[in-house]
Amino acid sequence: MSEGQNNKEEQSPADSPPVDAEREAKLKAAAEARAARAAAKAEAEAAEAAPEEPKPPSPRQPELEAIVALLKQEIGVSAVEDAYVNELNGDMPMIIVNNSYWREAAKLLKGHVQLQFNYLRNVSGIDYETHMEVVYHMLSLGSRREVAVKIKADREAAAVYSATPVWATANWNEREIYDLLGVDFPGHPDLRRIMMPDDWVGHPLRKDYEPLDSEV
Repeated sequence: MSEGQNNKEEQSPADSPPVDAEREAKLKAAAEARAARAAAKAEAEAAEAAPEEPKPPSPRQPELEAIVALLKQEIGVSAVEDAYVNELNGDMPMIIVNNSYWREAAKLLKGHVQLQFNYLRNVSGIDYETHMEVVYHMLSLGSRREVAVKIKADREAAAVYSATPVWATANWNEREIYDLLGVDFPGHPDLRRIMMPDDWVGHPLRKDYEPLDSEV
């Protein structure tokens, strides 16, 4: 028998290199992790590619559409510039009324038998730098329905017809907006400053306001 044959016969399975079980476990775990990441990525890409289901309309959409229809029917198509439901504010119906038609729209919103927004909750003003905006929030005490109406005005000569003759509660709100934002309200019975002194220069809530006294 040759020497090579003796060596083969003398070598047993026990003489082979030991298997590193810990290393194999790590390799297996790494492979599984890669597969999981690939599956997650594929699932995310499929979700992005899939068309989104259309969001159901707000339950207050019919209410908004009914108000808009009445305004257009009774005043004119041009009376409403835009309308939408504000989901961030409890699905509040929001109507942008053309500034030129606000006088008639205010009377209709309060007096029409199908609307009767007889309580003015508050009035706010906003400087958007490109234009000014006045927002009237009103409520029907009978039906408990709410609506907000926005009126846009030119920033350089901001003017919105006063709602005080229609809702007396607009009086002090409009005076505050006049005082702090410089919006004029034609038809207001007593339009004068309400917070700043009568001789105050400028309107403190305008975006470009610069006080004469830097320490103020």
